[in-house]
Amino acid sequence: MALVLLPGLNNLIEDISEEKKLPSQVVEAALREALLKGYERYRRTLYLGISEDPFEEDYFSNFDVGLDLEEEGYRVLASKIIVEEVESDDHQIAIVEVMQVADDAQVGDTVVLDVTPEKEDFGRMAAATTKQVLAQKLRDQQRRMIQEEFADLEDPVLTARVIRFERQSVIMAVSSGLGRPEVEAELPRRDQLPNDNYRANATFKVFLKEVSEIPRRGPQLFVSRSNAGLVVYLFENEVPEIQEGSVRIVAVAREANPPSRAVGPRTKVAVDSIEREVDPVGACIGARGSRIQQVVNELRGEKIDVIRWSSDPVQYICNSLSPARVEVVRLVDPEGQHAHVLVPPDQLSLAIGREGQNVRLAARLTGWKIDIKNSQEYDQATEDSEVAELISQREQEESLQRDAEQRLEAEQAARAEEDARLRELYPLPEDEEDYQNEQLSDVGSEETEAVTDMELDSSETASNIDTDDTESDSEETIEEAVTSEDKIITQEEGTR
Repeated sequence: MALVLLPGLNNLIEDISEEKKLPSQVVEAALREALLKGYERYRRTLYLGISEDPFEEDYFSNFDVGLDLEEEGYRVLASKIIVEEVESDDHQIAIVEVMQVADDAQVGDTVVLDVTPEKEDFGRMAAATTKQVLAQKLRDQQRRMIQEEFADLEDPVLTARVIRFERQSVIMAVSSGLGRPEVEAELPRRDQLPNDNYRANATFKVFLKEVSEIPRRGPQLFVSRSNAGLVVYLFENEVPEIQEGSVRIVAVAREANPPSRAVGPRTKVAVDSIEREVDPVGACIGARGSRIQQVVNELRGEKIDVIRWSSDPVQYICNSLSPARVEVVRLVDPEGQHAHVLVPPDQLSLAIGREGQNVRLAARLTGWKIDIKNSQEYDQATEDSEVAELISQREQEESLQRDAEQRLEAEQAARAEEDARLRELYPLPEDEEDYQNEQLSDVGSEETEAVTDMELDSSETASNIDTDDTESDSEETIEEAVTSEDKIITQEEGTR
């Protein structure tokens, strides 16, 4: 068959490559596969209304499509095996036909033949199939490249540009690096900041939350503006001491989406210094607040408290409640990490924060349960008795939990023991098979030992026979030995 011409094939590949941000080789491979699926569709339509589809799923596995970029066309090629008698015209070819063009052909060799149909015969359904498969393959290649490009990304913070809005999500364009093409990422509603103004083409720093595989959609990027990792990244970029390692961020507690609109987003960051002469809080704030102001601007005015981390829980809790002034911190239940914090009356609302945000963030940052108490109204005896009741209740709950776990372990052990006993009494099919194999191997070894003993007895008997005895005596001795062997085997079979 002649080459099927596709005018503008090169321009088509270049346009798709530029539009989809895919290498031209990938586009060519997708086009070849799409044309092959179109050829399959063409072959199957020949049997529509006449008979059932005679082709199996992998029937066309020996077919391929070759693109000719110079002449801008394609051919359908079939690899066929040379045989004496042809059973399948699509997979085999008679040696008689091949010998007409190749005298050295042999049975078993493979030849590649051009089986391209005429362009007019290709059909509308086959052309539609080719178009659909090409679009699907290009989407699959895009998603695969996205997954490979972003799955192992070292820097999880990206610069994103707003493209459009879908329901409550913002669709943004992100890039994994300089010179890399932009791909789409979704910013869900729960990961947005209330102070952000998501307008078209606005740029934001986003945290790459995950690369998720979604059914029917393939790999999908999900980014976040509310993730605590974004705060860490911004401080690392603005504070040289963090990059050098002399200052480290120990913990971050962030409430980017408060439960009420009356409360704005807020973050607490605990920092520590490796070197004594370096002030970690001052390093993060910078001269006149220049460094932390850059972080606040990027987060659209979010309040950020930088506190100093301490290995002493009392000091750490005091620092975490900043900017409130604390008088006393009582660790009423160190094992349960429960603390009472006494503050002056004028500091009570500041320590708690609007709608409890300050103490809530302090508890997340330190990992302790913090109760803010008025220092002038605090009754230590009453509070200690209440705490003692809480400790007793907690210990009872822990004891009940331990007892339940022990009972569960005992029940599992008893169940396993009962299962083992039942399997001995009533073996399962697989157990019965193993048991029979073991018995057969034991019986086989016993039979081998018996036959060996019999042979030894026979040899001893033969050695005691006088050489002058007649031939009949020798035959009688052999018959006796054979008879004894039969008896041994009969006894073993009866025992089995």
